[in-house]
Amino acid sequence: MTIASSADSNGSNSLSTDSMKLLQTAENNSLRIPTRPDRNSSHGQESNVPVPSEVGQEEMMEAVRTLLLGVGEDPEREGLLKTPKRVAEAMRFLTSGYTQSLEELLNGAIFDEGHNEMVLVRDISVFSMCEHHMLPFMGRVHVAYIPNQKVVGLSKLARIVEMYSRRLQVQERLTRQVAEAVQTILEPQGVAVVMEASHMCMTMRGVQKPGAWTVTSAMLGVFQDEQKTREEFLNLIRHQPAFF
Repeated sequence: MTIASSADSNGSNSLSTDSMKLLQTAENNSLRIPTRPDRNSSHGQESNVPVPSEVGQEEMMEAVRTLLLGVGEDPEREGLLKTPKRVAEAMRFLTSGYTQSLEELLNGAIFDEGHNEMVLVRDISVFSMCEHHMLPFMGRVHVAYIPNQKVVGLSKLARIVEMYSRRLQVQERLTRQVAEAVQTILEPQGVAVVMEASHMCMTMRGVQKPGAWTVTSAMLGVFQDEQKTREEFLNLIRHQPAFF
């Protein structure tokens, strides 16, 4: 078994016992997830989404100026003169995952090691943008797989999380996309992904409930079919690392 962590133990909050029970119950009743890591559908059909370069920087900046006017601000005052440019550049960065692909990201970092025990990278920090309100949500992702001889460089798992998180997302889809991507590139015996996140659309507006966390999971292969394997994974992500 291989375990890696991307966060120190002082800053990491373990899954609660109640959350673990909810995850186990949900996974016991879940349906098998099809492998469609790059799907982007609209009413069940593939969306015709323009590539980012088709919308120019000036058009994005003009949209920000309109928003500033809409909230009662003056885009020409000193403090806001460069805001449209800053916002456009920030949005390009925060959604840069649209221009990335699994092939480019992996760069050949798949190795035939003959390994068939669980590989887990836990506590991967994640930041994304809610597609409903375009407000951030952030938290941690735990990714595990049981190889079918092939393994991938550990940092690539974190990069897969990063690629899909840098898009307009919902947490449920992001969790599944990460699991499906690992399944696609490695064809392992199974993949497990758990994500814990706090959503600013719940904290800053609407119900306004700071401190609420959302936990989502996706289980494929043996993690879905075998309770013992699933429980081992859930126990490992609950356990606090004893180093650093």
